[in-house]
Amino acid sequence: MNHRAYLALAIPLTISTMTTPLLGAVDTAVVGQLPDPAYIGGVAVGSIIFNTLYWLFGFLRVSTSAFAAQANGANDQAQGTLALFRPFLLAVIVGLCFILLQWPIEYAALTLIAPEADVSKFAMEYFRIRIWGAPFTLMNYVILGWLMGMSKIKISLFLQVFMNVLNMGLAILFVHVFSLAVKGVAMATLIAEITACLIGLLLLMKASPIQWKIPPVGTLIDSHSMKKMFIVNRDLFIRTICLLAVFNLFTAKGASFGTELLAANAVLIQIHYIMAYFFEGFANASSIFVGKAIGSNDEKLYKKTLTLSWQWSILSAFFIACIYGLFQEQIIGLFTNLPRVIELSNTYGVWLIIFPFVACFGLVIYGVFTGATEIAPVRNSMIYALIAYIIVQITATPILDNHGLWLAFIVFSMGRSGFLVMYISRLNKKIFHHKQES
Repeated sequence: MNHRAYLALAIPLTISTMTTPLLGAVDTAVVGQLPDPAYIGGVAVGSIIFNTLYWLFGFLRVSTSAFAAQANGANDQAQGTLALFRPFLLAVIVGLCFILLQWPIEYAALTLIAPEADVSKFAMEYFRIRIWGAPFTLMNYVILGWLMGMSKIKISLFLQVFMNVLNMGLAILFVHVFSLAVKGVAMATLIAEITACLIGLLLLMKASPIQWKIPPVGTLIDSHSMKKMFIVNRDLFIRTICLLAVFNLFTAKGASFGTELLAANAVLIQIHYIMAYFFEGFANASSIFVGKAIGSNDEKLYKKTLTLSWQWSILSAFFIACIYGLFQEQIIGLFTNLPRVIELSNTYGVWLIIFPFVACFGLVIYGVFTGATEIAPVRNSMIYALIAYIIVQITATPILDNHGLWLAFIVFSMGRSGFLVMYISRLNKKIFHHKQES
C-alpha cells in the first residue's frame, strides 16, 4: 500500500464524515441569522443533549466497522453477517429506550446544563421533536459502520451525504420559508434521519453479495464472540463518556458566562467539529486497513498503515490550521450576523489554530487501535485527558474566564494525543507477538 491507496480510501471517508459536523454547522448558521442569540443557544444545548445520547453509543459505528473489516480481510461472510446483526439489534433496543425515557432525559439534561430561561425553552422544542428519530439514528450508525468496514465506501458516502444534504435543505426551508425557527431545524433532522435509515436498509440488501438471513439465535449470541464485542464496546463507551463529560462541562461553564458567550462558544465548537471530523476520515481509513491487516494476517499492511497514519496526521494538521488561520473571520461570519457574537468568536477563535496540532495524533492514530479492536489504551488515554481537563478548568477559568475554558479544552486535546501515542509500542508488540504464536 502507498499514499495513493491510503488517500483513495481516506478522501471519500473524509467527505462522508465531514457532512456530519456540517449538519450541525448548518443548523447553527440557519438559526444564527435570526435576531436573538437565544436561538443559537437553544440549538447548541439541544445538540449537546443528542450528542450525549448518540455519542454514548457511537461504538455502534466504530466497532461494527472494525469487526466488519476483520471479517472482510478474512473473507468470512458468516462473520460479516454477524458483524451487522448483533449491533443492529442493540441499536433498535437502545433507540426505543431513549424514546420511552425522554422526559427524565430532558429534565436531567436541562437541570445539569442550567441555561437561561429563553435558551431552555428553545432547547426543549428542539429535543421533543428530534428524540423520535433515536432508533433510526442508531441504526444508521450500524449501517454506515458495516458499509465502511466492508469497503463499500461509495455507498456509505452517498448515504451520509444524502442524509445531511437533505437535512440542510429542509432546515433552510423550514426556518426561512415556513418560519418554524428551532422547531424547523429539529423537524428537518428527524425527517432526514428516518429517510436515510430506510434507504440504507434497501442499499444493504441490494448492494451486498451476502444472502440476508437472520442467523440462528445460538450463533447470534455466541458467548465468546459476544464477550469480545461487549469488551470492545464497553471500552468505547467509557471513552465516549469521558469525551461527553468534557463537552458538557465546557457547555455548562460557557452558559454561566451569559447567552452571548454561550452562542460564540457554540459557533467555535461547530468549527472544531468540522476540524475533528476531517481527521476522522483518516482515522476511519486507518481502522479499515488495520482491520483488514489483522483479518488477513498481513503484518506489512499493518506497519504501512501505521506509518501513513503518522504522516497524514501531521499534514492534515498543517492544512486545517492554515485554512482556518487565513479565513477565520469569513468562516465565523458564515455562522452568525450578530456583531457581538462575531466579536467574541473572533476573540476566542485563536484557540482553534492550536487545536489541529495538539489533537491530530489522538484523532487519527485512534483509528489504528479501533481497527485492531484494542480499545483499552483508547479508554485509558481519554480518562487521563479528562482528569487533565478538569484540573485546568478548575484552576484556569477563575483567572482567565473563557480563555481558561479554551485552555482546558486544548490541554484535554493534547492529553488524548499524548497518552494514546504512549501505547503504540505496546500495541505493536501485542499484535506481532500474537501473530508469532499463531
